[in-house]
Amino acid sequence: MSQPRNLFQSNHPQTKAANIQQLTKQVQYWQMLTKIIQPLLPQPEQWQVVCYQHGVLIITGENQAMISQLGYLQKHYVAELSQKDEFKDLQKIQVRLRTKSIQKRPVNKVQPISAETQQMLQSAAQFVNDPKLSQALRNLASVIK
Repeated sequence: MSQPRNLFQSNHPQTKAANIQQLTKQVQYWQMLTKIIQPLLPQPEQWQVVCYQHGVLIITGENQAMISQLGYLQKHYVAELSQKDEFKDLQKIQVRLRTKSIQKRPVNKVQPISAETQQMLQSAAQFVNDPKLSQALRNLASVIK
């Protein structure tokens, strides 16, 4: 086995600009590796390389069933990928579940109801024969103030 290479070691002084350049270079490298592995894996659009170091390829996927399948067939995929120049040192694939980012919706503030509406809810509660509905109307009238 060859010695691990640090593709991202910087010869520049540790400045913010150099760090950003290194991160950008690293992300571009991972994106290139992602494009190589995707056609070889089932449901190619869901896999993403997050690290390749010391013969270990770490990828993420969004589907737990596919992750389990890939883990089960790991030897097959290691053999297939290690034929590529970029993965000649590949020994192991680690697969992680990537959660989809969920955007939170803004919460609308409840506007207080007018005194007239409260009175109407109270009146409706008195005329309703169903005790649960009557109580619910009273609760609604008293909560929203």
